[in-house]
Amino acid sequence: MQAFYADQFVLPLPEGHRFPMAKYAMLRERLLGEPGIRLAPAPAASDGELALAHEPRYVTAVAEGSLGPAEQREIGFPWSPAMAERARRSVGATIAAARAALREGVAANLAGGTHHAYAHKGSGYCVFNDVAVAARLMQAETFRRERRPLRVAVIDLDVHQGNGTAAIFRGDDSVFTLSLHGARNFPFRKEASDLDVELEDGTTDEPYLAALEQALEALWAPHGPQAPGLAFYLAGADPHENDRLGRLKLTAEGMAERDRRVLQACRERGVPVALSMAGGYGKDLARMVDVQFRTLQLAQQSWAAWQRQGWWTGQGSTAA
Repeated sequence: MQAFYADQFVLPLPEGHRFPMAKYAMLRERLLGEPGIRLAPAPAASDGELALAHEPRYVTAVAEGSLGPAEQREIGFPWSPAMAERARRSVGATIAAARAALREGVAANLAGGTHHAYAHKGSGYCVFNDVAVAARLMQAETFRRERRPLRVAVIDLDVHQGNGTAAIFRGDDSVFTLSLHGARNFPFRKEASDLDVELEDGTTDEPYLAALEQALEALWAPHGPQAPGLAFYLAGADPHENDRLGRLKLTAEGMAERDRRVLQACRERGVPVALSMAGGYGKDLARMVDVQFRTLQLAQQSWAAWQRQGWWTGQGSTAA
């Protein structure tokens, strides 16, 4: 399974900043030598690619460093050349993962999941919306190559609602947005996804997994016998009980079962999956990285099942 990284681009954050920048390098180091996972550096998304989901003015402002103070505060990062380059690479990693998933069934971005970014602004540590850009680009490339539309599903299981993604795809029948998130958590002003499932603080494994099963059934129902042609899975580690910001109480096994169910449901329907690691603010970074490492192990196992079944060739799936 291919996995793409951009942790060599480290933001110069002020001392005491609560964003856990070190987690990305820690995760990649855990994966070095892991059987069946091929690591590759992320390419940078171009201005034209970013403009598929973002206003050109905003893309230029990030590139040139002309974001206003209020815009930088909402993002949560001070502007620097490294900030702009890292944002491009994070999107580029999801683009690369989506292309690989369409070829092989499953692929991953070791970062990404920047779902709070809107078309015209960033927010909540999210500069550009990697999934929105990648979805638009995959739709364009599929139509150019095969002269057919590509329907997309966004399965957002980060503990925070994917407000930026929901806003970008509002009213677009070609993209189904699902967000399973904490009801009382950031963002405090939610946007309407195609399906939002709100969870109370302290939700544990059993009710979480039951809500997930219902949500996945509702995701597939509108598509009838023909499943979406690509799913983006935001596999946030922040529903874990050890997370500083998550406020839910999933165990490590509950998190792994969440991943199994999503990956299996997509594989059974022949829907390729591009994963992003999304959020994670563990009190103990090593435990949080353990959760993400397990997610990627399960993704690799799902990738291997795709290869055995031959669906990665595009011959075994009716997805469109």
